Amino acid sequence: MSDNKFKILLVDDEIDILEFISYNLEKEGYTVFTAQNGVEAIKEAEKNQPHLIILDVMMPEMDGIAACEEIRKIPSLNNTVIAFLTARGEDYSQIAGFEAGADDYITKPVRPKVLISRVKALLKRTGEAASPVAYSDDASTVSIGNLVIDKERYLIRMGDKEMVLPRKEFELLSLLVSKPGKVFTREEIYSTVWGENVVVGDRTIDVHIRKLREKIGNEHIKTLKGIGYKFVE
Repeated sequence: MSDNKFKILLVDDEIDILEFISYNLEKEGYTVFTAQNGVEAIKEAEKNQPHLIILDVMMPEMDGIAACEEIRKIPSLNNTVIAFLTARGEDYSQIAGFEAGADDYITKPVRPKVLISRVKALLKRTGEAASPVAYSDDASTVSIGNLVIDKERYLIRMGDKEMVLPRKEFELLSLLVSKPGKVFTREEIYSTVWGENVVVGDRTIDVHIRKLREKIGNEHIKTLKGIGYKFVE
């Protein structure tokens, strides 16, 4: 897929930022849609099915965190990459973004060349999204104990309970389940789930692990301090 077929939704309440970033993205051949708040972002995302959403955090009506959470509930957007673009660089803001289902976090101001580089790296992930658990077997579902992973629908079932997971949580769980008992190092997880070209924060894995534990229980994912994580039945 060539760059000019990629669709990007840019969301920010500041018109000058929308115009500036849109100009630079369109100059690279991307198709750009815009929205000025979280409510508009959800509508535009459902309508245009973008490959990438660049989302500001502080916006009127609905902020970026809430919008990201809602977008992650829409099955047709499971493969959409979401990156926050914001002036807030505090750790708590980044953690909140990853908890909401974001894939990356870009602080502004950002130089156009740096932004384009990050965008290209993030869009590489969309080419892998159709097979997010390629490192597992070829079956459309994987069962282990009372846990069933449905690769085609990005959902998991535990007994009678069914849950749709954000893409990164799904990929992380699928990786751990692919070899129960194996300790996956943080480096292995970063490389396999996020890719070597995507820059993520130091707390990213921790946040995603915590979210998974909230959904499937603490007993299934074990931490080996200073090394990594493993899945146990």
